[in-house]
Amino acid sequence: MSERESMPYDVVIVGAGPAGLSAAIRLKQAAAAKEAEISVCVLEKGSEVGAHILSGAVIDPKSLDELLPTWRDDGCPLAEVPVTENHHWVLTRAKKYELPHLLSPPFMHNKGTYTGSLGNLCRWLATQAEELGVEIFPGFAAAEILFNEDGSVKGVATGDMGVARDGTHKGDYTPGLELHAKYTFFSEGVRGHLSKELIRTFDLAKDANPQVYGLGVKELWDIDPALHVPGRVIHTQGWPLTETDGSNGGGWIYHQANGQVSLGFVTWLNYTNPYLSPFQEMQRWKTHPQIAALLKGAKRVSYGARAISDGGLQSIPKLVFPGGALIGDSAGFLNVPRIKGTHTAMKSGMMAAEAAVEAVLSQRQHDELAAYPAAFEASWVKKELSVVRNVAPLLKKFGDFLGTIFSGATMWAEHLGLKMPFTLHHHADHESLWRKDLVKKIEYPKADGVLTFDRLSSVFISNTNHEEDQPVHLTLKDPAIPVAYDLPMYDEPAQRYCPAGVYEIVGEETGDPKFVINAQNCVHCKTCDIKDPTQNINWVVPEGGGGPNYPNM
Repeated sequence: MSERESMPYDVVIVGAGPAGLSAAIRLKQAAAAKEAEISVCVLEKGSEVGAHILSGAVIDPKSLDELLPTWRDDGCPLAEVPVTENHHWVLTRAKKYELPHLLSPPFMHNKGTYTGSLGNLCRWLATQAEELGVEIFPGFAAAEILFNEDGSVKGVATGDMGVARDGTHKGDYTPGLELHAKYTFFSEGVRGHLSKELIRTFDLAKDANPQVYGLGVKELWDIDPALHVPGRVIHTQGWPLTETDGSNGGGWIYHQANGQVSLGFVTWLNYTNPYLSPFQEMQRWKTHPQIAALLKGAKRVSYGARAISDGGLQSIPKLVFPGGALIGDSAGFLNVPRIKGTHTAMKSGMMAAEAAVEAVLSQRQHDELAAYPAAFEASWVKKELSVVRNVAPLLKKFGDFLGTIFSGATMWAEHLGLKMPFTLHHHADHESLWRKDLVKKIEYPKADGVLTFDRLSSVFISNTNHEEDQPVHLTLKDPAIPVAYDLPMYDEPAQRYCPAGVYEIVGEETGDPKFVINAQNCVHCKTCDIKDPTQNINWVVPEGGGGPNYPNM
């Protein structure tokens, strides 16, 4: 076995998303303020910073203002399009009804926010971090957690390169690199595979609700300039999910820079019908007359999909463990009704960074950064998430109509200082599916190639690529379960919940069904790891640099 080289740092950060990059910048800023040096390394599994970043996105600049106050004048691409209009549509099959602004609390109105590409914001943040001396390594996937003898986290190791599908070493084999740190931050985004291991190893979720998720399917379109209104923001709820029992979610339409519109649809993954396909629901949503009219003569230029953390305050696990911390969506700071998590993720990274600088300069290492959760408890992040903590559970319990009324009432009450004396709970998404014989099969229309598309043509424009001869990164704990259990019970739902066509059953017509995994199609959305009813699928990182390569997403 080849010996792995190691590199020491004060802090290693796994993931160059908004939380990880904000943490890196704040580490350098806080150390400089104390006239000290701190070494920081950021690992990013995407081929470049931003390659795997996907969001709507409407961004509250609150944390950015605090982190880099002159960002608007420093070439940050987010500054291009401030939000100018805010609309909320309730859709039926053929009509839309607009909810008046006055019905929602002021914090829902998007005043002072910006819309643009989160990937491009991360690319810009990376340049700011590097100017401060942060080392960023794109194309290197953190594949393994390293532990000290006392059980504390020592750092991470990147995945080996040049390993064939059968596990043998190819001619270009290169062993992974060990990165040792006094503290390691895990900023992998939603359902990070190392974060999942840490939560289990240190029992970080013992006092939290299960995390629950939605799947966001996004497309970027060039539209008719006459229909483009920079800064117009629209959210939708209702149709088409109202036609399927036990499902909820909604859509977005954001008019961004360069005549483009970001549009997408989120399906909450607690749905009950195994025949539901979040990808197909998004395609169906685009056929609504209001949306189809916007896209007349338009061209689809990019596609992607990503799970989002919907659990809110009650699903946030313990944030620290010996030797490190969870930040950003690895912990789950999304404000669900606002559909915003960038500002809260960034602030979480900044709070963890401040705790780490204090610890490192005090000659500490590998202990718990207790100052980080203490800062969170006293922060505006916790206050913001507390106000909306019951919104998602109320919508899931009472459905679109009553749920909207009840959740709106609780948001107004909390906003006005009347704290609700209860916090509703979540149930894990993989537990929600009904047997196939108890539900109505959903027949989706065939794609027309103009307004609606199939999954494979969509994956093509996500620029997804994996080295084909490498170990399959979608692993099965028991290879027999998909055919022996999931197929007769649920008609193997992986065929439908995956937005990239990774999973299929072949040979059913001959009586010899086989479960096929097309891992090269994977866009790293993590839905399979979340929704698989027996939790048999375990997503692990592929070779570094693989996956989607999102431009402007």
